Formats: sequence, C-alpha cells, structure tokens
Amino acid sequence: MPNSDAMGSLCDEMRRELTDHLLPFWYEHAVDEARSGFIGQMTTDNRVVPDAKKGAVLNTRILWTFAAVYRQMGDETARSFAKRARAYLNEHFWDAEHGGVYWMLEADGTPAETRKQVYAQAFALYAFAEDYRATEHEPSRERAIKLFRLIEEKSFDTEHGGYLEAFRHDWGPLDDVRLSEKDLNVAKSMNTQLHVLEAYTTLYRVWPDDELRTQLERLLADFLEHVMMPEGHLRMFFDADWTPRSKQYSYGHDIEASWLLQEAATALGNSSLREAASRAAVSLARTTLREGQDDDGGILFEGGPEGVWDADKHYWPQAEAVVGFLNAYRETDERPFLKGAQKVWAFVQEHLVDRERGEWFLRVRRDGTPVRSADKVGPWKGPYHHVRACLEVIHRIGAQSEEHYAEAPFSNGASGDS
Repeated sequence: MPNSDAMGSLCDEMRRELTDHLLPFWYEHAVDEARSGFIGQMTTDNRVVPDAKKGAVLNTRILWTFAAVYRQMGDETARSFAKRARAYLNEHFWDAEHGGVYWMLEADGTPAETRKQVYAQAFALYAFAEDYRATEHEPSRERAIKLFRLIEEKSFDTEHGGYLEAFRHDWGPLDDVRLSEKDLNVAKSMNTQLHVLEAYTTLYRVWPDDELRTQLERLLADFLEHVMMPEGHLRMFFDADWTPRSKQYSYGHDIEASWLLQEAATALGNSSLREAASRAAVSLARTTLREGQDDDGGILFEGGPEGVWDADKHYWPQAEAVVGFLNAYRETDERPFLKGAQKVWAFVQEHLVDRERGEWFLRVRRDGTPVRSADKVGPWKGPYHHVRACLEVIHRIGAQSEEHYAEAPFSNGASGDS
C-alpha cells in the first residue's frame, strides 16, 4: 500500500534514536552514584548539579519509562532501572503517614516540598501500574490501586466531576494549588485531568475494577464536554464548575490529548465513547497541523485566539505530535497527517537532538537555536515523552507493511509537560 515505505523509514529511524541514542544516555548518566536513586538535574552541557532537589514528576516518569521499555523490548538494563526507580519512590517519595507522594525531595532524599499535587499522584499511579504490566510485581499494582483510592477520596469533585489540583501534605486545603509559576491558581486544570485520565487508563488494563471504569468513563466524558473546544483546542484552566478561566492554547497538549483520549475509550471498550474520542482526536490533530506546526515542521508552544503567544519549540510537543499525527492518519487515511509526522521528526533530528553530548535539548527558539540555560535533566525534563513516542511508533508501525499497521492493536498502551 502507498506510504508503507515512509512509515517503515520513520519506524526504523525512531527505533535507532531510542536504542542508539536516548537509552544509552540515561544508562550512562542518570544514576546518582553518590547517594541513591537518580540525579535531580543536569545542565545542557551535561554538568550534574550535585545538590539539586529530586522531583516527583521526574522520578515517576523514570519508573514509567524503563518499565515500558522493558515490557516492549525486553531490555534487562531497563528492568534494573525500573527496579531502582520503584525502590526509590517507595523509600523516599511515599508519605507513609498520609499516603501519596511528596512533590520534591532534597538531594539526600529527605522531604523538601511535601504538598500533594494531584498531577504527581497521577504520574505515580501511572508508573506503578506500568511497572506491574512489565514485571508483574504485585506490590506495584497494590500501590497504584491505593493511589487511585486516595485520588478519588481526596480530589474527585463529587458535584461537578473532575479532579481538584493540590492539597497540603495531610490532604488539607492549600492556598496556592498551581502546578508551576506560569499556571493559574484555579480549581482545575486540563493538564491534571489529562494525566489522571492517562493513569487510570493504564491501571484499568491491569485492574478492570467497576469503580475505576465508572470514573474513567466519567472523566473522559467530562473531557469531551468541558475541556474540548469546538475549534479543535483544549481549554486549559477552570473553576470547580468547569467555567473556563483562560483563553490560551497549548499545541503540545492538544496533540498529546488527541491520542490519549482514544487510548482511554479503547481500553474501556465503549463504542460510543470511542467514536466521540476519535472525532475529538482528528479535530485536535487537524487544528494542530493547521495552527501549531511551523513551516520548518516544529510544533510551536502556545497560542490563543489572536495567534501564537510563545513560538519556542519544546522537546515534548514534538514527540507527542509524531504519535498524534500518525494516530490521526490511521483514523482518516489523510496523507497530510503522515506528512506532518515526518516533518516533525525531521525538525527533531535537525534541531533538538544534541549530537555532541546526547539526549535532546529541552527547547529551542523559533529559528532552531537551543536555549542553553534549559535543563538536560531536571524536574520537568526526563526520559518520558520522547521515549514513549519511540515506543508508540515502533509498536504502531513496526518494520513491516502498512497492512500490519492497519491491523495492529490500537496502541501498546504505553501511554502522561507536560
């Protein structure tokens, strides 16, 4: 069939990127030999910051990544990294008194910022569920289930649906619930809803519990009703009753959500939700292709009704766009989506891959110039988005024909920055 050579080439290139470039970097540089666990920060020129704090987002994503690599590729080094990450999360991040994971640790592993950001709880759940998928380590599934119950008890909005943003260490109310300084201090964010949905999808694959199913279906429906815009964007910030509080768009989240929404509906086996999620996915991908992809193939960062607000190109929207555009191509057989994925990947290879020191730059300017002050490894820069994109493409396409691609299961489930 047409385009099978193009997809096979993309698959081969991303497999090489994963096995020859990304994984070797993390295997060589990520372990904290002086203490335990993994380093907390590395500069663009590969200098480790020895006293850097260690973030929950980075460490949960490390566990998810290497569990997923082991599950899909059988890489024993990945299995050992997943085991190390699991042990560090359990020993240092887990709050034995109140449950859940702390937001940030000191370099020595003692708690530094103890708030319970629901975004981080979702990533911990996601990571432990994936670890169970990969290794059948039952305590990891038990921990994921405990996190599900905590999120439902403490964060679920029983009146309006969706999940509240953050709490104190003891799950009491918190004045400032922002995920980062650039976010709004409001009850709900698209970002947190998206990654709860992603985590629940993975947990449902290993624990098809009735309550989990109900909550995942409800969250997916809330996403389609309240978060999705008719224009093919996602609203980003909300009051508790889903009143929108911003007009900005995140092109990276739009394209990431496009395929994660379908992952959730497919895992549930709900045909009506699957059809609605497919329509949303194609709409999000089409808008990203039209508004978010620059002439050089890179995905811009943020915009709004007046146009582009932030034209930098961060690494993670590029990774998500390859998967999201391929997903839309499968749904529609429209060639511009395949070409969009190819253009993004060409941009990554030319501008984001650090050929001298390894890994990818966190972000580049619109002209492709790297932002040297950004982390190579840090609280928001880990091995997750781009490794996941490689795994998804390898699974979805394989090195085989387009017929195989069309008949393959919807995804490997290796599915949350962003």
